[in-house]
Amino acid sequence: MAELTSKQRSYLMKLAAAENPLFQIGKSGLTPEICTAVSEALEARELVKVSLLKNCFEDLRNVADALAGRTRSQVVTVIGRKIVLYRPSKTKKVIELP
Repeated sequence: MAELTSKQRSYLMKLAAAENPLFQIGKSGLTPEICTAVSEALEARELVKVSLLKNCFEDLRNVADALAGRTRSQVVTVIGRKIVLYRPSKTKKVIELP
């Protein structure tokens, strides 16, 4: 998958701003179940927002990179305790990048 350009990243950040987080990562950290659920959501929606709870003591950037690697997606942005991931769908394209 090609790296996102700054224009595409900006567009995806604008789309994600109105969305609520679909998943929350807590004290158990990044589990295989969460990775599977996020991967399925990425296939259906292409853009997913994940929230890290205050009781998750792992580094936010490390969690974002690990989750992106395990789901074969790209980190759009990490703001506050929120991670936004993007992966184009194989079956149904929802988002058309500029």
